[in-house]
Amino acid sequence: MSRGARLALGGLAGLLAVAGSASARRSPKAEHAPLRAVVLGVAQDGGVPHIGCQQELCVSARADPSRRQRVAALGLIDEAADRRFLIDATPDVGLQLAALNQGRPSVDRARPVDGILLTHAHIGHYTGLMYLGREALGAQRVPVYATPRMAGFLRGNGPWSQLVALEQIEIRELSPGQPLQLSPGLRVTPRLVPHRGEWSDVVGFRVEGRQRTLLYVPDIDAWEAWDEPLEAAVAGVDVALLDGTFEDASELPGRSREEIPHPLVRATAARLLAARLAERTIFIHLNHTNRLLWDARARAGLEAQGFRIAHEGLELQL
Repeated sequence: MSRGARLALGGLAGLLAVAGSASARRSPKAEHAPLRAVVLGVAQDGGVPHIGCQQELCVSARADPSRRQRVAALGLIDEAADRRFLIDATPDVGLQLAALNQGRPSVDRARPVDGILLTHAHIGHYTGLMYLGREALGAQRVPVYATPRMAGFLRGNGPWSQLVALEQIEIRELSPGQPLQLSPGLRVTPRLVPHRGEWSDVVGFRVEGRQRTLLYVPDIDAWEAWDEPLEAAVAGVDVALLDGTFEDASELPGRSREEIPHPLVRATAARLLAARLAERTIFIHLNHTNRLLWDARARAGLEAQGFRIAHEGLELQL
């Protein structure tokens, strides 16, 4: 066998090992922290397999559903209060709500979550709301937390305005920088972040539990454009789930990164490694072109520095 063939087979084996383990990572654990966040998806808005993608990653995911990667979302759970919340309503919201409610004693079919917190109006972050409509769930007054501009977008544009009119969702406005108590053990604070705001402003969330704090920023144009240094933001929490969309600038040949700006993983990692904050950092919202989704060697290299890469089912105590 030629060296090239051996390398190809080795690369495919690495892909299958990473992708094939997804179903195992989603399996329920025997014990859970009573206050926790759970990762419900890790991919960029288009998910995996991505539309138009002919990479082995996508081809294998089309053939085997267990290798698919759901769009990035985060669940928040207060077990003592029997309260569960979802950050972002992705196109995978049906499966993600099922995962979020796993082990719950009872679930109201018409109101399967105690609230949905939206970061912004890009397709992977809010379009799952459509499944709450009468064509699908026929929900009843599901609380949807959004900034005033995001709330105005939903109220003023169909089909989202129909969800409001039929009282299938109940919009509750958030004020950036102002804490909101979701349950006795969970408090969130939305933070404005610079990211293409064609339809709404964009926020990340600081989440506070009784023991630990978490920062969730799946999308940002550039850390340098934020109102707080990246290092200070990460140092101020116990764990940070950060924008890991692209690993390398060459991932999208023929497209300008100015149209879809995101900080490169390697640049973010270099800053946080220098600040000795690698162990607090988890990368999420990975594009299908990002080799950290399938390249075991690339993943191991990043993890050797102390960083983590999010996976479905990852639980973080709060």
